[in-house]
Amino acid sequence: MSSVEVFDALGAIGLVPVIEIADELLAEPLVAVLVDAGLPCAEITLRTPAGLLAIERVARSFPNVLVGAGTVLSPEHAAQARAAGARFIVTPGFNPAVVDRCLDDGVPVLPGVATPTEIEMAIGRGLRQVKVFPADILGGVAFLRAVSAPYRGMRFVPTGGIGPGDLADYLSLPSVLAVGGTWIASRELVVAGDLATIRRLAVEAVAVVQRVRGPTAAPDASTGQP
Repeated sequence: MSSVEVFDALGAIGLVPVIEIADELLAEPLVAVLVDAGLPCAEITLRTPAGLLAIERVARSFPNVLVGAGTVLSPEHAAQARAAGARFIVTPGFNPAVVDRCLDDGVPVLPGVATPTEIEMAIGRGLRQVKVFPADILGGVAFLRAVSAPYRGMRFVPTGGIGPGDLADYLSLPSVLAVGGTWIASRELVVAGDLATIRRLAVEAVAVVQRVRGPTAAPDASTGQP
């Protein structure tokens, strides 16, 4: 998929579950639950040694799921994540070396920004989508409204401190491409193997997206087949 196709798909889904996995064997049952709930997307972070293996398992078993690699801190991490099957790369901050490597390799990248200066660094490299992190500490919806005024062509993926209570407020902003968050599949729920709660939270979040934006146009990944 091209960068345009990847970000169009993210926008159609409207949600990016951010997942930390310590055991790669949990990846497939977890993603199966997300898909069953109508959420064919996952950002699997590289915060644990199992991250790359989890991405590889998901990419192999669920080729229609939009799986990305999060917490990518170096060009080497970006290359490894891409080789494992990640469709897109997410960074916590604006790391020029990582962004440039992704652009050189034609890999969709969603760098983190927290200031207008970093937004302009992204624009200078031709990017039109960025992650805003940590969204709640930066000012949440009010911050996004403010920066959307001068940067009208930019789309944002706010992440950090967002939960079901303010999801609709973020999604209602025209400049928000999708919302990222850990609450759907938190570290505690993943470690406990509480797939029932993860599914419930995913179903509830998808319902919010549909209420605010209308029925999703995301691809059907229920079969795990291309």
